[in-house]
Amino acid sequence: MNSEEILARLVAFDTTSTRSNLELIDFVRNLLDEQHIASQLVLSEDQTRANLFATIGHDDVGGVMLSGHTDVVPTTGQDWHSDPYQLKLDDDTLFGRGTCDMKGFIACVLAGLPQMAAQKLETPIHLALSYDEEIGCVGARKLAATMAGFDVRPKIGIIGEPTSMKMVLGHKGKISFRVSFSGLSCHSAYISSGVNAVEYAAELIAYIRKMNQRLQQQALDHSYTVPHTTFHVGNISGGTALNIVPEHCEFEFEIRNLPQDDLDAMVHDIKHYANDVLLAEMRSRHPQSQIRFDEISHYPGLHTNPESGVIAYTRAINPVDGIGDNVSFGTEAGLFDNIGINSLVCGPGSIDQAHKPDEFVTRVQLHYCDQMIENLVHRCRETAEFG
Repeated sequence: MNSEEILARLVAFDTTSTRSNLELIDFVRNLLDEQHIASQLVLSEDQTRANLFATIGHDDVGGVMLSGHTDVVPTTGQDWHSDPYQLKLDDDTLFGRGTCDMKGFIACVLAGLPQMAAQKLETPIHLALSYDEEIGCVGARKLAATMAGFDVRPKIGIIGEPTSMKMVLGHKGKISFRVSFSGLSCHSAYISSGVNAVEYAAELIAYIRKMNQRLQQQALDHSYTVPHTTFHVGNISGGTALNIVPEHCEFEFEIRNLPQDDLDAMVHDIKHYANDVLLAEMRSRHPQSQIRFDEISHYPGLHTNPESGVIAYTRAINPVDGIGDNVSFGTEAGLFDNIGINSLVCGPGSIDQAHKPDEFVTRVQLHYCDQMIENLVHRCRETAEFG
């Protein structure tokens, strides 16, 4: 099968985040089995989803990792002009959920398996597929933790998120929290007898907003469209009626940090204000008051050194010679880079099409990616690198 045929099969699997991806993983394993390529799975806790790792060639030396996530975002509420889970071709454009983000890249890699298996590769090629990237790189965290224990890990990694096949060397990290406030309810005519959870939540939200305003004036990195770390409060809920002092309130917020900014220090600042200032005041009025932080998601940023080997290597095999702007969205590249796999982001399609109705990738972009895989196989056959 060529990359378009494989892409049609991949798109047909509804791998919306939080759903099982096992049917897609079984499809991939069958393709690997046909080429006598062994693979291993790293399962989710409930065993309904799986990461996959496979090595083509020597397994006792480093090599090149090709990495992609198998999950996609939902189509709920989106106005599609075709079935999002049936690949549609129109004027050399391929429509379907996940075509660019990022089943197009995976399809090109899988289409190259027969060529990889037929060659005696001096440098191994590794395949890493993950689950639930779209909700916070959930699967890749577990996969990276497993790979950190390998005796030999890949030396470089190409993470195939849609970059129009340009090399992206940096992206922001992200951490998100749900913050829950518990105060004391009472009649609103006697507010001094209660502890208003909504008001204290609002004070912390205002504090987070002021941190965002401060960072807009400093630590600017104009290689990003949004050149600073950002704080964002996305939702809030609390209270039952206007004449009742609310006992409970919760909100969710995220920080998308420049890789060079100290994320731990920023989180500590917010928690310090919540616990040492707000909670202390709440407990002076009601000792059972609580503020709880529950982490929702967390992944590191990426800051690849322009002089690092992965750039020269990818430039040598990629028909599209160019470095793209750093991006504010996250990828799994930072997780792999943190365990010593020198990584960058490069894949077919544009992020402008991702997550939208009528998501698409062009044949031209798939062709460039097919060429990159072919060039990679040729180089890995001819040259022993990353031993």
